[in-house]
Amino acid sequence: MNDLSNHNITENDLINGCLAGDRRMQELLYQRFSPKMYAVCLRYASNADDAQDLLQEGFIKVFRNLGKFRKEGSFEGWMRRVFVNTAIEHYRKKVNLNSIGEREEQTIADSSWNILDQLGEKDIIHLVQELAPGYRSVFNMYVIEGYSHKEIGEILGISEGTSKSQLARAKGILQKKVEELLDNNRTSLTRP
Repeated sequence: MNDLSNHNITENDLINGCLAGDRRMQELLYQRFSPKMYAVCLRYASNADDAQDLLQEGFIKVFRNLGKFRKEGSFEGWMRRVFVNTAIEHYRKKVNLNSIGEREEQTIADSSWNILDQLGEKDIIHLVQELAPGYRSVFNMYVIEGYSHKEIGEILGISEGTSKSQLARAKGILQKKVEELLDNNRTSLTRP
């Protein structure tokens, strides 16, 4: 079935077909939503292979838990939450975030980073992927997903202060990486 006919099928038909075990509907649901969900996975993964693994794991959870979708909000939003939770769960198992004291927290500067406006989306995703998993998870949860530091702390099993610290450090690292990237670009442009 081509991509055009996939969009003629309603979300409700896709959901009902998947719940009935229709493999064709499962494939169509995957085709329709995998590009957007892959983008979510890519933000949490350190590389494309890890993102692909998260994508597969996320879709397995979507298909297993499809009956829990109550149709009260958007289906895409529900799926997105499944993928975010899958990524968080995956990296929580791998990462041990060290708690810091309040005094240490106050010494970490939360510098301005308007410089990111000068980069493209792919550049930013690549830079975020280079962050250590703990920094990357907190950064994504706070900046992209909109979790509060309290919620991040509860989800990851860390203190609110540690979440703030991890975010500040992630921003600091990103700022340095962006400045280096921009300096390298300026230098290469001025060379004969």
